[in-house]
Amino acid sequence: MQADNYKEFKNVKKVISIALLASLLSMNFMPALAISNSDEATKKPKQFKSMVKKSKKPKSDDYKYAYVNMAWWNNFNDANLTAYINKAITNNYDLKMATLAVEEYYQNTKIQFANELPQIGAGFAPNYTKMPTSSSWDWYFATPAYVNYELDIFLKNRDKTKAVKKLYEASQFDERAAYISVASAVGTTYLNIVRLNKIIELQKQIVELRQEIYDLMLVSNKEGLVSTADTVKANKSLVAGQTDLIELQKQQKQLMHSLAVLIGESPDNISELAITPYEQINFTGNIPAEVSSDIIDQRPDYLKAEKMVEKAGIDVRVAKKEFLPSINLTGIALFNASDIGSAWSTGGMLGSLAAGAMLPIFTGGKRLANLRLKKTTYERILQDYYKTNLTAIQEINDALVAVKMDKQKMEETQKQADLERTDYNYNEKRYNQGTISKLDLIQVQENLLSIDKLVAQQNIECMVDYIGLYKSVGSKL
Repeated sequence: MQADNYKEFKNVKKVISIALLASLLSMNFMPALAISNSDEATKKPKQFKSMVKKSKKPKSDDYKYAYVNMAWWNNFNDANLTAYINKAITNNYDLKMATLAVEEYYQNTKIQFANELPQIGAGFAPNYTKMPTSSSWDWYFATPAYVNYELDIFLKNRDKTKAVKKLYEASQFDERAAYISVASAVGTTYLNIVRLNKIIELQKQIVELRQEIYDLMLVSNKEGLVSTADTVKANKSLVAGQTDLIELQKQQKQLMHSLAVLIGESPDNISELAITPYEQINFTGNIPAEVSSDIIDQRPDYLKAEKMVEKAGIDVRVAKKEFLPSINLTGIALFNASDIGSAWSTGGMLGSLAAGAMLPIFTGGKRLANLRLKKTTYERILQDYYKTNLTAIQEINDALVAVKMDKQKMEETQKQADLERTDYNYNEKRYNQGTISKLDLIQVQENLLSIDKLVAQQNIECMVDYIGLYKSVGSKL
């Protein structure tokens, strides 16, 4: 009778042990958090900020300067422009987000790689239990452990890791494209500010001349030498010049705000931004008349499209392997004892080691549809790759045409400006000789200022074209 009770006791003990093991394997442990209800805690997540700081990794930024090809920007011989490019690399928030996106994809790759490794877990579960054959409550100490490993004999998990790694590599090209784009935006915005500063300077002189013309007209009208209609026309010209000046100043302020944001500064601090005068801007770089087609292979968007095609191809391979069985090895061990001193003795151990192969037989066509989906996705991404190639060729050719044509246009405008200056010098001599009036000389001088505005406009346009070519070839000039 005692033997039967002991046997029953052992059976009950096994049942309890298995139940404890099952409950532990399905248990989630959540830490208890103390949440403050104060307004300050709501507004400033200090704990979160400290966690972010601790998770940062020291990393050199040299690769970021290589992205934007700082040697090329030095061709402008402008310390202010170079400083703003450096500030953008360090402070621009879009670039910070692009770098963090790369880190996200990197961590996703590590997460996927973890699926290729064995999963091991262990726990400890003290319990206070009353057995059916006993009249007292007793302590039992259970220590469960488990190991689970999917045998990747078909390399399905390996291919999944490769696919996620392709996304990580593509994100690096996105980061590079972001740095090139922001550097180009900084350069373009800065040069347009230089242009507007010069044009505003010339426009102020034009307004002063028109004011002088209007004043002369008023005097002449009072003396009956000029009609009222001509006086009103001079006044209209003055007001139009003042309106143009206000519009130019508005554009200049807006561009200064844009530049401040690009370099990570507050738009309220634009008065502290130094801008080199137009006359000191001197680009000495070599702009090629043609670009080799091999340069397309260095564009970040092209390289990203290539990685996406590779990733889509791997996804198709994984979809095919979903038709193959999954083979798992599972090991379970449970140490159970009535006192903690013998909790890990082999006498109270319950163990199991199993292997199994699972093959879904009927899934409603899910796996077949998934394979067709991945093949269709691959074809779509492949077409996008071809389109990216053509778009790259178009952008480079457009940039080369803009550089060539705008340079020719500027040269012709410069010739016109030289002729206008010659004409002004000639009329200035005539005025000194008394053969023309002051009003005639002022009108010729206004024509000269207007053509000088056009020269400044087109000269900066040529430099902006250089930046456009720099961007189209992925900074590889």
